[in-house]
Amino acid sequence: MIYLDAAATAPVRTEILELIKPLLTTEFGNPSSRHLRGTGAAAALDYARTTAATALGCRPGDIVFTSGGTEADNLAVKGLALAAPRGRHVVSSQVEHPAVLESLRYLERSHGFRLTLLPVDGDGRVDPAAAAAALTPDTTLCTIMYANNEVGTLQPVTEVASACRSLGVPFHTDAVQAAGWLPVQVRDLGVDAMSISGHKLGAPAGCGLLYVRGALPLEPLLHGGGQERGKRSGTENVAGAVAVAAALALAVAEQDDAARRTAGLRDRFIREVLGGVPGALLTGPAVQRLPGHASFCFPGTAGEAVLLEVERRGVLCSSGSACAVGSDEPSAVLTAMGLDRETAQTAVRFTLSPHTTPAEMEHAASAVIDAVAAVTGTAVQGQ
Repeated sequence: MIYLDAAATAPVRTEILELIKPLLTTEFGNPSSRHLRGTGAAAALDYARTTAATALGCRPGDIVFTSGGTEADNLAVKGLALAAPRGRHVVSSQVEHPAVLESLRYLERSHGFRLTLLPVDGDGRVDPAAAAAALTPDTTLCTIMYANNEVGTLQPVTEVASACRSLGVPFHTDAVQAAGWLPVQVRDLGVDAMSISGHKLGAPAGCGLLYVRGALPLEPLLHGGGQERGKRSGTENVAGAVAVAAALALAVAEQDDAARRTAGLRDRFIREVLGGVPGALLTGPAVQRLPGHASFCFPGTAGEAVLLEVERRGVLCSSGSACAVGSDEPSAVLTAMGLDRETAQTAVRFTLSPHTTPAEMEHAASAVIDAVAAVTGTAVQGQ
């Protein structure tokens, strides 16, 4: 099977497995323990923090290890908003990941926050001028994702971060999809907080991190033993911390070559699908999108039916965010971009890994063209 669902999860890299195996077997220990095995675990955790900080261009003390991107987003949004003394207003967008949007709705529902959710254009992009105009003296936080998980759109995070910085508003970005494909040096981006997930990068599921600029106050979600300098209590997942940090470092080192090669495969795949499927719509921009991301709507079909037909032809893909599986509602991202409900429900997403080959993409394009033809042909015959 050809796997084109890398935005949902990626396989664990062999290097990462070899690196963390001792931490799960012979060299396990609680970093808070004062015996030899505990101090060894503490040293491994320090290595992970330094490795992650080097990859992001920040101080080790700015890294908080989490259970993944969802926790990192929750900690950033709730933790920064609740700790900030400025007021009770947050600016975000209509196309954020549910981990951000549901955190915002919690703040609105339980703490009386006022939300400004910025609209997007037909490519799913926020207007940086509109974001700047939405900031007020009582804005406690602005959070805009770096790259969209459903349609691959790159957001103008540096411009928005600059506007926030000029007014003293903390800025957070969800970089779960961007890490490994786009630059993540936090000073260059101008961000105050950034979320990263390990299992998109070749680490196991269940590990992630949040960068938070050290001077910012952060209200913890978890209380207890005061681990992670009081920002995230609970016995540290040492193997997970090492895994996400090492996977991030590898991805950053390989980023330029991977992005360049994969973008070429993506562009050819998009051309072949649009040329071979009458009426197919590319969702998101043609250029300002993630290198490994191609997403379409196929009007007149059902997205799930196309998925099944594509899988029958040896290709695994998805209908959108893996975090929204089971929902009968059309994608909120696509409807925010102006697509009607019927068209939005025909969405199919293909996401490449740095290891996807030209031959696999050639086969995938043929599979998509044949699958849509099969679905529409069946619909015609059944009328």
